[in-house]
Amino acid sequence: MWPTLVANKILKKRLGSTNFIADYPCYDEPLLGFEDIDHSLETIPNHHKENHKYKIFVSTWNIGGIAPEEDLNIDDLLETNNNLCDIYVLGFQEIVPLKASNVLGSENNEISKKWNSIIRKALNKDEKDKVHSESSHDDFQCIISKQMVGIFISVWIRTDIRPFIQHPNVSCIGCGILGCLGNKGSVSVRFQLHETSFCFVCSHLASGGKEGDEKCRNSNVAEIFSRTSFPRGPLFNLPRTILDHDDVVLLGDLNYRISLPEETTRLLVEKREWDSLLENDQLMMELMNGNNLRGWHEGPIKFAPTYKYCPNSDMYYGCCCHGKKIEKRRAPAWCDRIVWHGKGLKQLEYTRSESRLSDHRPVKAIFTAVIKVSSEFKSIQSLSLSERFEQIKTPFEVSTTDEIICRKQSSFHL
Repeated sequence: MWPTLVANKILKKRLGSTNFIADYPCYDEPLLGFEDIDHSLETIPNHHKENHKYKIFVSTWNIGGIAPEEDLNIDDLLETNNNLCDIYVLGFQEIVPLKASNVLGSENNEISKKWNSIIRKALNKDEKDKVHSESSHDDFQCIISKQMVGIFISVWIRTDIRPFIQHPNVSCIGCGILGCLGNKGSVSVRFQLHETSFCFVCSHLASGGKEGDEKCRNSNVAEIFSRTSFPRGPLFNLPRTILDHDDVVLLGDLNYRISLPEETTRLLVEKREWDSLLENDQLMMELMNGNNLRGWHEGPIKFAPTYKYCPNSDMYYGCCCHGKKIEKRRAPAWCDRIVWHGKGLKQLEYTRSESRLSDHRPVKAIFTAVIKVSSEFKSIQSLSLSERFEQIKTPFEVSTTDEIICRKQSSFHL
């Protein structure tokens, strides 16, 4: 029985790159009947292109296998009370417990659907007020939602820029049990906005706080970079690997620890001496001197380590269990990180949220992305593209049995 389950899991991850959930199906054929429009854009001189700036929100959160309540408030995480961003990328790890039945068995999508419902409500706050309006619509729509065991990523786009998104794809890489199962690994998503390609890599790397365990994490990163691939597109001009994209963000429970004795780490955390700790942070060393992430960027860390907390507490594990035997002592660490690669990204914010839902704290970043838009194509899009999009989506607004993200709007398993 187990060999059959393992084989099925391996084969399932090799399904096509359009095997994901979205609010509407995506069309990669040339828009408006201009078969060569994408190709012609390559020959447009730069002085005929405009630079547009978009705000991108990225977060990562290890849930620890805890199912969220339907009324979970994530406003603090998304900062929806402040100015909204244009794109939201939310990555999660361990949305289901990493037990054998979840790792080897069929995918349990109920929790990911619940998370998508929570995200939709948070991003479209005035949805109830619009239900009875003729102009009822969501301000944000899900363009990609993909789960592999406990790793889950969900990408949301402001509705008015949704028509300018092309070529959304996914690629799942398992690095866990047997070197191929999805209890560890990555779910990568890519899409193109106007003429700029994006890739977001949601990862859960090898755990362990012993000396030398960081080599397993470095090996996971190398595997993810080498094995992740996307289709080249109808004109064979789309980026195929992670680093082929214009802008790349790696997010997740990367599990890198602090290479100091536990007692020293705890003392420095208590004193909030972040710089002394970061000098010995394994990911920092990999960014500066490593092979796989050298040349990547991370914003200044001005927040406390995000792992590991006692349940429903602000106290680190090992500090709150007095009188009880602790089987494993885990020193605090910045396990949850967001790093990026690409000249078009500028980080505006890098911080954490304070939800006590799990033993990790969520981490979030806000970027501006500079995107090139040809003035010729922009005028065509503004006149006709949204109208075309409204026409093609109507026939598909039907309910499916098991892929509905929320009650209000239909979703599709592509």
